[in-house]
Amino acid sequence: MQKLYSRLLFGAALLISLWLFYIQGIQPVIPVSWLQWGEGESRYLVYLRTADAVTLDPARAADHASAQVLANIFEGLVRFKPGTTEIEPCLAKSWDISPDGLQWTFHLRPGVTFQDGTPCNAGAVKYSVERLLSEQVPAPSPYATFVFGPVKSVDAPDNLTVRFTLRYPYAPFLHNLAMPLAAPVVSPAAVKKYGPAFAVHPVGTGPLMFQSWQPGGEIILTANPSYWGPKPSLPGVIFRVVADRAERLKELQNGRADVAEDVSPADLPALTGRGFQILRTTGLDISYLGFFTNKAPFSDPRLREAACRAIDAAAITAALFPGQAVTATGPLPPGVLGQANSPAQYSFDLAKARQDLAGAGYPDGINITMITYSGSRLYNPAGGEKLAGALAGQLERAGFHCRIKAYPWEEYKKALYREEGDAFVYGWTGDNGDPDNFLYALLASPQISCGLNASHYRNREVDTLLLTAQRTADPVLRAKIYHDALQQIVRDAPLYFLNHSLLLTAAGRHIQGLVIQPGDIPVLSAVHRK
Repeated sequence: MQKLYSRLLFGAALLISLWLFYIQGIQPVIPVSWLQWGEGESRYLVYLRTADAVTLDPARAADHASAQVLANIFEGLVRFKPGTTEIEPCLAKSWDISPDGLQWTFHLRPGVTFQDGTPCNAGAVKYSVERLLSEQVPAPSPYATFVFGPVKSVDAPDNLTVRFTLRYPYAPFLHNLAMPLAAPVVSPAAVKKYGPAFAVHPVGTGPLMFQSWQPGGEIILTANPSYWGPKPSLPGVIFRVVADRAERLKELQNGRADVAEDVSPADLPALTGRGFQILRTTGLDISYLGFFTNKAPFSDPRLREAACRAIDAAAITAALFPGQAVTATGPLPPGVLGQANSPAQYSFDLAKARQDLAGAGYPDGINITMITYSGSRLYNPAGGEKLAGALAGQLERAGFHCRIKAYPWEEYKKALYREEGDAFVYGWTGDNGDPDNFLYALLASPQISCGLNASHYRNREVDTLLLTAQRTADPVLRAKIYHDALQQIVRDAPLYFLNHSLLLTAAGRHIQGLVIQPGDIPVLSAVHRK
């Protein structure tokens, strides 16, 4: 009887809220305790997070916590295939690229509507892009230039056709359009209705729609009954902030939550022993040791090779980041185009390292200064000083006598820019899952002036290959071009690639269909309970 009463009460609350939302236009707020009543499919998914969103306007967001929610409310013309960085159709069912690579024509799905009932058509796509580029939002979009920088104009020849004209051919544009930040299509009617308050009244086309954002970092989304694709199985999702890791674990184990992010490797035995699932996602990032290639001593490629051969990256990963990182084979994270067939970088060989150092004119070793950052990064949870110490210990065995200097993060970037020291510990987090976002960003010579190519690496052949890959739409051909570029990069060794982050998410044994995208973005539309 109690179970029946709970179900009836929940159903009545839901019907009243939908009536208020659709008929009266009033934003409903259902008590969270009601949402958690019921059993099986009648219960909302509770997702525990480490931080709250900053904004729910994709034109203003730049943070990971906002992206996690936005990816389930909004959609773009294309999206990432579940669990990968490959592209598949979304609001656009297909697209064409002109032979010169300058015109991209997207053909929209008919009959798609926004969550407020207004049509999602070519005009809405055009509006969303122009809203970003004309800075009609209260503050300039952090990602507008990154996503739409190559765009010269956007046109809507008819209601179901959107045409972008680019300033230059740019193959990564497709990956840009799949990002949950800046690229999603927003409801023009909702933006005009709410103005700056759209950031707390978001309206997209996604499988989940916004219900409320409560103090304390609790965001509630409900299933979109008019979604154009497969309808969500659950009635909704509660994103709840629980900053303390131990408390998240306790909530999960006591059944008050279904999913918890940022699980510690130390907690895995207790979780798996009780049947909890562990989802492992490799980060779109890279940690590396860099060399200033434009000045002595590491302007000599023989010294760079010797230093690389002195490093055992797998040993460092096991010692400093057990269960928190994946040893890198190169600059590209697993799953990124071109990574699978990338040439291997110099392997650990201490005897060869000593031989190379002597051959470069330093039989008694060489003194070097390595600079690093203090504190941890996602790709280096142990912290910059510990990583630098581990690297220095390995280099010492080959004859590199290291002095380490550490700086707070912002001061460290200034030290890099003024080329302090001889080598440096650094890292990079990608944005769009495209290899260009790693290889061109970190190793193309035009990136020296902005500081991203911190090693000051210059190679005309590599520059030509990376630019050619940017202009090549065929992914098979692009992968071949990147392979050729990586062969030269490995030989030159301006950087030695160490590891990628490994993100752990725990879910109850009853949860199925949960996908965590590279970049730690949950896809929740297909989640169901068994």
